[in-house]
Amino acid sequence: MGPGNYSHITEFLLQGLSREEGTQPLILGFFLTMYLITVLGNLLIILATSSDPHLHTPMYFFLANLSLVDICFVSTTVPKMLVNTWTQSHTISFEGCIAQMFFAILLGVLDDFLLTVMAYDRYVAICHPLHYTVIMNPRLCGWLVLGGWLISAVYSWLQSLMVLNLSFCTELEIPHFFCELQQMVRLACSDTFLPDIVMYFATAILAGGPLAGISYSYSRIISSICRISSAQGKYKAFSTCASHLCVVALFYCTVLGVYLSSNTTHSSSSMAVASVMYTVVTPMLNPFIYSLRNRDIKGALKRCVGWTAIQEASVLGVKTCPLLKTLKSQPRKL
Repeated sequence: MGPGNYSHITEFLLQGLSREEGTQPLILGFFLTMYLITVLGNLLIILATSSDPHLHTPMYFFLANLSLVDICFVSTTVPKMLVNTWTQSHTISFEGCIAQMFFAILLGVLDDFLLTVMAYDRYVAICHPLHYTVIMNPRLCGWLVLGGWLISAVYSWLQSLMVLNLSFCTELEIPHFFCELQQMVRLACSDTFLPDIVMYFATAILAGGPLAGISYSYSRIISSICRISSAQGKYKAFSTCASHLCVVALFYCTVLGVYLSSNTTHSSSSMAVASVMYTVVTPMLNPFIYSLRNRDIKGALKRCVGWTAIQEASVLGVKTCPLLKTLKSQPRKL
């Protein structure tokens, strides 16, 4: 297949994490468990923040959006890998590969934006507490989330168009478990100078910019916390942003570790294994970090589960006790 004939390509091959037959059941069970935990944990966060009126605040609004993005992120990559592992077929259609790459870029960049917005929210809450409700009003929160979606969608659309304009040769095996942008560009046999420039420039802007914003926000937060006189006040102020700081550290350490190590070792297989950290492990750990360190989330989940149990018990009690059902149906006599 010569250059320029990308339109005749019907499918790619995803190499996955391992081709050894003995490891396939282990990989299938391991990733299926992580996927179910990720979806269930993030759904509980969304349920808690939406059902409890006390959590209808900007911080938990952004947290619910982050949980939704994490569910979509893992659902973009993991189910296809599970199907390929189960069926022992590593193929993915050309259109499916482009769609997977598009949504992986979209949701990955959006995850980064949401972490930045959450850092700004904590900065306003700690450094400007008296003006918090005025600054972080519902309209601004909505615009921040919408702006993140728009910027992420434009960037993902631009990168997808550039990949569509590339020419691919006979080597169509992607050394990864999903259609990752960098690996797709490496497979091209046409000139990739422009996609490489756009990819590195956009990465510097879309990753470096949010990282600089998060660093600035937390530098101001730490400065404000240090000026608090009481130790209890310092602990209370720090506890409001400790969970977010843990998630930011986990996200950036895994992403930077993956790409820095890949540039050092030049091993695509090691990059695929390391990518599991930020594509699967980080979204799975986020609900645990926020729920274990946040009394409001734990309280909302307990109230939600408790109310559900009470409703089920009352329904079962009526169904299993005909006398009680009869007494309830009879009108009260004065």
